[in-house]
Amino acid sequence: MGLDLEYLPGQTPIDEDDKQGLLMPTISTRRELDEFEQLNIEQAVQWTLSRRFRQEDILTERFVREVHKRMFGNVWAWAGEFRKTDSNIGGDKLQIGVELKKLLDDTGYWITNDVHSLDDIALRFKHRIVSIHCFPNGNGRHSRLMADIVIEQVFRGKHFSWGSGDLCAQGNPRDRYLQAVRAADHGDYTLLSEFARS
Repeated sequence: MGLDLEYLPGQTPIDEDDKQGLLMPTISTRRELDEFEQLNIEQAVQWTLSRRFRQEDILTERFVREVHKRMFGNVWAWAGEFRKTDSNIGGDKLQIGVELKKLLDDTGYWITNDVHSLDDIALRFKHRIVSIHCFPNGNGRHSRLMADIVIEQVFRGKHFSWGSGDLCAQGNPRDRYLQAVRAADHGDYTLLSEFARS
């Protein structure tokens, strides 16, 4: 007979499967993991703010991987590496490189030919890259930082506010974000655009 334990928010233990690739064996709860990831992400944001990147540097597989590695490389051994398994999101693992190349080329075309507004280009890029689901984890956070890099570095615009809430925690900001992403899945970017600037 197993024990049915209830944990306080954030105190849920990390199970052994989720620890695969974790660089800090002392992390034992979801809250600790979130804190270490957030610290690593903040360092990555500072890295992007302290440098000037050109469009042709940003729109490369190398840069996409580098951003993910900088976001999660102090926490996960697989940071910056494409996923090696299929998942219910993103399709065939063997097509990640192909789909990413198409997205990078499409984004370059959108920029060169003013196909969409500046915000729409960054948000369409964000939506497509998260749909490809390049990495084992962290794809949503990575896609938002990549959109911020595109809007700030390519267009010299202001970064997105992303609803000004914690999108990892359950609640209204996350619900609104997921609703906006689902609408974008069907080609309607209105809610995502409104959310990104709210």
